[in-house]
Amino acid sequence: MGSYVELTAVDGGKTSAWVVMPEGKPRGALVVLQEIFGVNDHIRSVAERYAAQGYVAVAPAMFDRIRPGVELGYGEADMKEGMALKMAVEKLHPPGAQVDIEAAVAYAAEQVPGGKVGIVGFCWGGLWSWRSACELPGLSAAVCYYGGGMTTEIEACRQAWCPVMAHFGRRDRHITVESVEAFQKAQPKAQVFLYDADHGFNCDQRPAYDEAVAHLAGERTLAFFAEHLG
Repeated sequence: MGSYVELTAVDGGKTSAWVVMPEGKPRGALVVLQEIFGVNDHIRSVAERYAAQGYVAVAPAMFDRIRPGVELGYGEADMKEGMALKMAVEKLHPPGAQVDIEAAVAYAAEQVPGGKVGIVGFCWGGLWSWRSACELPGLSAAVCYYGGGMTTEIEACRQAWCPVMAHFGRRDRHITVESVEAFQKAQPKAQVFLYDADHGFNCDQRPAYDEAVAHLAGERTLAFFAEHLG
């Protein structure tokens, strides 16, 4: 079972985060970054699954600076609302949401003294996971699931400070195969996987959910974190 804590960023901003502690001594810690639907039931369950693997899981509520307590579903109206919230966060004065992620990383590090912290994000959170890998030196590994926007030319030009793994779907209408291939060419050190799946294939609450692909990507992700975090 998890619970919410309050994080304080370097600029004094307050953000809530869902935290799940593992049983016994943690292997390390993971910051889990949300989709555009907030820290909803799905993201909380993802955090709980990582905790079951021995990691402290911290999922910051990245909409809190705009609207606290956002929990959306996956319907058309939810999608529209989530996109509006995402755009509002992206318009924040730089560094914007990055300081809230930084606060989550710092909190996660405090829970595993001497341990390592990784980050994993989904959709919009996948983009922020990539950005964090390039901007936050306290991370030991980053995983990006179908990160919307991370395969654009400007993002592909960034340089990661930690090992990166990325998962994409060939049938994703939002992220083209060509852009994924260009990203992989620009980032030869990153482990990039393409699956015969659609956007959101990891979320068991979305029509695009693909159990077999989600399992394969999940196994690769856990092996990656085991290698770099413990």
